[in-house]
Amino acid sequence: MGHELTPQEKYHLITRNLQEVLGEDKLKAILKERELKVYWGTATTGKPHIAYFVPMSKIADFLKAGCEVTILFADLHAYLDNMKAPWDLLQLRTQYYENVIKAMLESIGVPLDKLRFIQGTDYQLSKEYTLDVYRLSSVVTQHDAKKAGAEVVKQVEYPLLSGLLYPGLQALDEEYLKVDAQFGGVDQRKIFTFAEKYLPSLGYTKRIHLMNPMVPGLTGSKMSSSEEESKIDLLDRKADVKKKLKKAFCEPGNVENNGVLSFIKHVLFPLRSELVILRDEKWGGNKTYTVYEELEKDFADQVVHPGDLKNSVEVALNKLLDPIREKFNTPELKKLMNSAYPDPSKAKAAVKVSTKNSDSEEVVPSRLDIRVGKVISVEKHPDADSLYLEKIDVGEPEPRTVVSGLVQFVPKEQLQDRLVLLLCNLKPQKMRGVESHGMLLCASSIGEPRQVEPLEPPEGSCPGEHVFVEGYESGQPDDELKPKKKVFEKLQADFWISEDCIAQWKQKNFMTKLGTITCKTLKGGSIS
Repeated sequence: MGHELTPQEKYHLITRNLQEVLGEDKLKAILKERELKVYWGTATTGKPHIAYFVPMSKIADFLKAGCEVTILFADLHAYLDNMKAPWDLLQLRTQYYENVIKAMLESIGVPLDKLRFIQGTDYQLSKEYTLDVYRLSSVVTQHDAKKAGAEVVKQVEYPLLSGLLYPGLQALDEEYLKVDAQFGGVDQRKIFTFAEKYLPSLGYTKRIHLMNPMVPGLTGSKMSSSEEESKIDLLDRKADVKKKLKKAFCEPGNVENNGVLSFIKHVLFPLRSELVILRDEKWGGNKTYTVYEELEKDFADQVVHPGDLKNSVEVALNKLLDPIREKFNTPELKKLMNSAYPDPSKAKAAVKVSTKNSDSEEVVPSRLDIRVGKVISVEKHPDADSLYLEKIDVGEPEPRTVVSGLVQFVPKEQLQDRLVLLLCNLKPQKMRGVESHGMLLCASSIGEPRQVEPLEPPEGSCPGEHVFVEGYESGQPDDELKPKKKVFEKLQADFWISEDCIAQWKQKNFMTKLGTITCKTLKGGSIS
């Protein structure tokens, strides 16, 4: 189709629904002479979900415009980003990504023979590429590397060197893939401007950068693999799709941060050019929209009800997912999925950590006895100005006495009668003559001045409720953590607060049966 279009028509297809284009003049100039060469890369970490249809629909646009498109499975990047994909699983996850993304593209009618698929480690371990990494490291400052990865690479107080290398490798990919442009989400912008600044310093050409907006998840925030309720997996059952869409944020008349509308705008309309709103005859019957803005206006004016919108999206979405489900309904691909993403709870069951073998070297979060507590009383320690003495109810016959160093961070009245999280199986420790029977867990800011906020259980929680990390809910805590084993200290190294202020261990949420553990404001902070 591309050869039948004018340069202006190609430009419209390439740029429609994008949030930003860096290098528009260069893009227009190339289109007057030849077809654009563009690549999209994805780090092979968590399972792709329906938000991946957003870049897939743009790849369809690129192909319609005659572009030469490369899809990069960035396996090395997945490992460098705080080891989100363990080294021993890299190849399996890359195979899973290749199969599932090809299934997605086939589902939306994209011809695979017009695409080039490349695995990062096919060329990123070459002598030439490695030399360029060293050359780049000689001109890039630590400040610029950290800033470039701020929206993409997990941010911690003491970042690994691998995370600082990440932006440079992504910049070099543009040269080694021999493309004119890189396509990605607007969260990649700092890496794109990093590439524009530093590639010329190695004698390489500055590329064009095409950026999609970040599409809200079903909860109204960014759709994320680590937030279960914000996403619909590509292999979710129809019942699960219905359940998650039913819970989706879709307030009547509200078009802001509406993940359902965003999915319609960025996926369904570009692919199908229409959406049929299914509704009862007494409300006017079905209505077909061929212009997204008209649908959005009718929703804003409450002509279209959220329930009808969700039901219509459910039907359209299942049409996209059915071919993917069917392709993965084979023993080979089921085995691949289970091998690439092993069930952590089954792995934990195999270890069988219990009170009888609490000396096991397997360090998993289920060994921690964390419970919801209620602060019954709080007062200053008689012999230490910086310490509080608290009585905390954790569902036992008597409240526990806990000593915590929160005086300079949390006013006494903010602790009284509030729900908190208490680590209950530490060895009791005397602090200025008073024995403390637990640790009150708090979020802490990174840097100075230090800020501290007690972690908060979900609304409606009760003292004594079990707190767990998702995937590790069934394990038996140690009776008492032995100080020499440093189990808590080893686990704590991977505790952090997400960008959505959710407490996590290795990108898995701390939870109770009622939902996630949060803090108020200290996103990106540590937990202690």
